[in-house]
Amino acid sequence: MPEPLTLRLKRIIVETLKLEGVQPEEIDENEPLVGSGLSLDSLDVLELVMRIEKEFGIKIKSSEESREALASVAHLAEFIRKRSDSVAEGG
Repeated sequence: MPEPLTLRLKRIIVETLKLEGVQPEEIDENEPLVGSGLSLDSLDVLELVMRIEKEFGIKIKSSEESREALASVAHLAEFIRKRSDSVAEGG
């Protein structure tokens, strides 16, 4: 059973990008989101970054940071956990 944050992220990806015929559970959390894998383009990445920032109250500050965060669903979940902790701590 996937952990709640990972499943939530998969649902956000499918919903935000309107991925017809793709079920959140079908997305491999270790598969690259950009390039191969889901083959997100730059517009998809921008939409997803905006949704993630709004949904989780965090900021992805640069294109380099977004590439790192969006390497996979697992990377994104870890990125959000780290950012959420630093936001909660006031940093």
